[in-house]
Amino acid sequence: MAKPLHETIAYPDLSFPYIMYTHTRYASIPEGRGFNDLHWHQELQITLVTKGTLVIQVNGIDHELKTGQAILINKGILHVATQLSHDGEYVSFNFPEKLLAFHAESTMEENYVLPYTRSSFVSIVIPGYTDWEKQVLDMLGDMRKVFNMKKRWGWEYEISIKTVQLWFILISNLSLPQEEAPKHAKRQQERLQLMLSFIHQHYSSPIKLQEIADSAHLSISECTRSFKKTVRMTPYEYLIKYRIRKSCELLITADDTITEIARKVGFNHVNHFIQSFKKDQGTTPTGFRKFRSGQRLGPEFSPLP
Repeated sequence: MAKPLHETIAYPDLSFPYIMYTHTRYASIPEGRGFNDLHWHQELQITLVTKGTLVIQVNGIDHELKTGQAILINKGILHVATQLSHDGEYVSFNFPEKLLAFHAESTMEENYVLPYTRSSFVSIVIPGYTDWEKQVLDMLGDMRKVFNMKKRWGWEYEISIKTVQLWFILISNLSLPQEEAPKHAKRQQERLQLMLSFIHQHYSSPIKLQEIADSAHLSISECTRSFKKTVRMTPYEYLIKYRIRKSCELLITADDTITEIARKVGFNHVNHFIQSFKKDQGTTPTGFRKFRSGQRLGPEFSPLP
C-alpha cells in the first residue's frame, strides 16, 4: 500500500505532541518518513545534521547542510532529503505551532506565531556563522541529548522551554516575510500535492500524463511545469523514481522474484525495470537485495544516490 504524501505523525505520547526522528540512508528511528521520501505535514520541522553532509529539497530548492548545521521548515511545505553522505545522520524535531502559542488566541499566537507560520516563508537555513545561530545549534544539540537519554522528570517541560526560546531567537534575528502567502501560491501547492498523491495511489498501474494532470484539473503543460518547478523533474521521471522506491521496499521485505516485483510496482517489462533501477540506484535489483541482506560488496557500491 502506498504511503500518503501527507504525513500524519504518530507521536509516542499524544498528550505531548513532539517527536525527534534519527535518520540514516537506510533507517528512521522511530519509524517514519525518512531519507528520499517526499512528504509534507502540518507540524513545523527543524532538521539538524549530526554526521556527514545532507541535501534537503524544500519546495524544489536544494539546501546543502554540513555537520552541525540545521534548517527550519514551515508547516505544510513539501520537502525531501535527497542526498546524504554514506555514513551520514540527521535528526528532525517535529512539533505543532500550538506549542509555541501557549494557548489558543493568546498574544503569543497572534503576534509571534501565526504571522510567521501563515506567511510566505518556506524555510530558514541555520549555518552557525553568527552568535545567535551558534546559540540555536547548541540548543538543538542539547535537545537531542534529552531525547536520547533516559527520560527524567520534567523532560517534556525542558524540551518545550528550549523550543520556545529557540523560536524567539529566530524571529528576533530574521526578517521573515510576515505577509500571508499569496492565494495562487497556496493553490499551486495544493494542486501539486493532488498530482503527487495520485501517483502514490496509482503507481502500480499504467498511468498516463493526462491522468496525472486531470487529478488536479490542469493541462498537461501546466502539470509538467509545476513538477519541474517544485519537484525538479518531470511527472514521468517522478513516477519512475517512486516506482523504484517502492521496489526497494519489496526487495528488502518480500521474497518475490525480480520479475514479480517489477510487475507489482508498475513496470510492464522486467528489462525496463532493471535498467531504470540501475540508473537510479547505481546497482541492479539483485545487487541491492544482496547488499541489504548483509552481503559485503565493494567500497564503490552506493545503493542510494
